[in-house]
Amino acid sequence: MENNYCVIMAGGIGSRFWPMSKTDRPKQFIDVLGVGKSLIQITFDRLRKIAPAENIFVVTNESYTDLVKEHLPELGDDQILNEPLRRNTAPCVAYAAYKIREINPNANMVVAPSDHLVLNEEEFTRVILKALDVTSQSGNLVTLGIQPNRPDTGYGYIQESTEALSIDEEFKKVKTFTEKPELEMAKFFLSSGDFYWNSGIFVWNASTIIQSFEQHLPDMAELFENGRDKYSTHQEVSYLEEIYEVCTNISIDYGIMEKSDNVYVLPCEFGWSDLGTWGSLYDRLEKDEFQNAVAGKKVRLYDSTNCVVNAPADKLIVLQGLNDYIVVESDNALLVCQKENEQKIKQFVKDLKLEFGEQYV
Repeated sequence: MENNYCVIMAGGIGSRFWPMSKTDRPKQFIDVLGVGKSLIQITFDRLRKIAPAENIFVVTNESYTDLVKEHLPELGDDQILNEPLRRNTAPCVAYAAYKIREINPNANMVVAPSDHLVLNEEEFTRVILKALDVTSQSGNLVTLGIQPNRPDTGYGYIQESTEALSIDEEFKKVKTFTEKPELEMAKFFLSSGDFYWNSGIFVWNASTIIQSFEQHLPDMAELFENGRDKYSTHQEVSYLEEIYEVCTNISIDYGIMEKSDNVYVLPCEFGWSDLGTWGSLYDRLEKDEFQNAVAGKKVRLYDSTNCVVNAPADKLIVLQGLNDYIVVESDNALLVCQKENEQKIKQFVKDLKLEFGEQYV
């Protein structure tokens, strides 16, 4: 396990979880499941079964450094990779890969978001270790594909081909990536049987992903390659500030995965949800006899069904006549939104920021 490394991506704002998730404390630092641990703490505990604690790194925005330390005091300062600017996931992955390669040229990496839910952790561990075994033997990029159970338009989709990896036929070569489709297309994907939800969890050898950056994002690769003598030194912070100013803002999916011909998907099922929306959280929460999921000690519902309600413990809230609604109160903001329109929350946040400033978002 000494060559196993895990990278937790924890720099996002989580605007679709507003108003619980706000810029100064996004959802990865919140106990959204009501289990006494934040999502990033749950993720860290899960990954400790795959790599030793000293091999787990967190990439985050520098404004969240203190939050990471608060939630994960086990991490040393050198395990927290602070991005000076938000530049999407490709620079995040590049930073981690180049730094980890300097520590261990034989490193195999798992890259995972900080805010996902995994119900079957034993199966998750088995799948990840299987993928790490494959990437240690071959120069391939692996993504985990989740078996879809509904035509969800909030997820990206991965289509597998019939071509299997020679050393393990469970791994199928990726044919196409599709970002969040329209409903009819999602229904087609579900019925076809060869599409999976894109989990956003990746496994590869550090050298392999660096070669992919050199091939598909050469300008970005050059920036991080030129910092090889600065990682884990006092020059690291200033160098990152310099290169992030000119670094391309692009996701790892667009920048690398969709362009590469050595990408394989490992189909799996371990009770996964990206917890990206209130609706995805609703699916995982315990519900009452009227299918309402309520977090809040003094919430009372009348003539209401299929709602998700989240309120402070000391707030008395009475709701009547609501069906399929999201109701969330947090600090200085209240959201009441139809569940079917939850994708609009991200736009609400943008509008509110423009009109009322940062204090509400």
